[in-house]
Amino acid sequence: VYWDWCRQQVMVMERMQGTPVSQIATLQAKGIDIPKLASDGVEIFFTQVFRDGFFHADMHPGNILVADDGRYIALDFGIMGTLNEVDKEYLARNFLAFFRRDYREVAKAHVESGWVPKDTPIDEFETAIRAVCEPIFDKPLKEISFGRTLLSLFQMARRFGVIIQPQLIMLQKTLLNIEGLGRELDPDLDLWKTARPYLERWMSEQLGWRSVVQNVQAELPYWGKILPQVPRLLQQQLQRSHDNPLNEELRLLIKEQQRQTRWLRVIGFMLAGLLAWQLTAHFLL
Repeated sequence: VYWDWCRQQVMVMERMQGTPVSQIATLQAKGIDIPKLASDGVEIFFTQVFRDGFFHADMHPGNILVADDGRYIALDFGIMGTLNEVDKEYLARNFLAFFRRDYREVAKAHVESGWVPKDTPIDEFETAIRAVCEPIFDKPLKEISFGRTLLSLFQMARRFGVIIQPQLIMLQKTLLNIEGLGRELDPDLDLWKTARPYLERWMSEQLGWRSVVQNVQAELPYWGKILPQVPRLLQQQLQRSHDNPLNEELRLLIKEQQRQTRWLRVIGFMLAGLLAWQLTAHFLL
């Protein structure tokens, strides 16, 4: 972006040179590896989604050029999508569980991510997911559409009270574009074979020891600032507790209760003494 030339209604960006990705014959004539180009496009998309959580949401062929060295050139960033960490984990778990045909895990991922109510019956939800997904596996794996699978899951989930967030609708649309483009470039493209290693690696990084180390490193500056303040904060809290009028009222109430308890004990001793005196007098008579 050339910021010096930008105005409120004008954005000036670098002009990119390349071959439109739809001109396959021209790309082949330039020696571009078309199957690699197709798989690279899938990996670029999943990198944007799962690593960055920020993806180009309008990746139709008109917005993609190919450099002479085979690199992708994306154009027109007017529509961008974002995903938070919960969304990313939800999607990765769903994709991995789906291709393992672990429909219970798909159901649990929906519930645990908050996309369906927490009281959703897992068994019933699993059965509904199985009814949607199982027929898909009648096709060869390379013909299975990620985008259509995601759409089917969204449609089924609505029956259980889920409201699909706009960012996931954008993701599903973009995924359909990527799939269509990838298979136009390479009809034998197996999206699952291309995406699975990336998804499994990403999940391992999120749940493995590397993730723990990264989270600790990210929190260290915060704890480095907070820990020296802990003694002072504790002292302030104790002081507030001491000065709190409610605590004073509670103290007075306890004191009154203790006073009443002492009087009850005195009365009890007096009654016991009186009873003992009466019994003694009775036996003496």
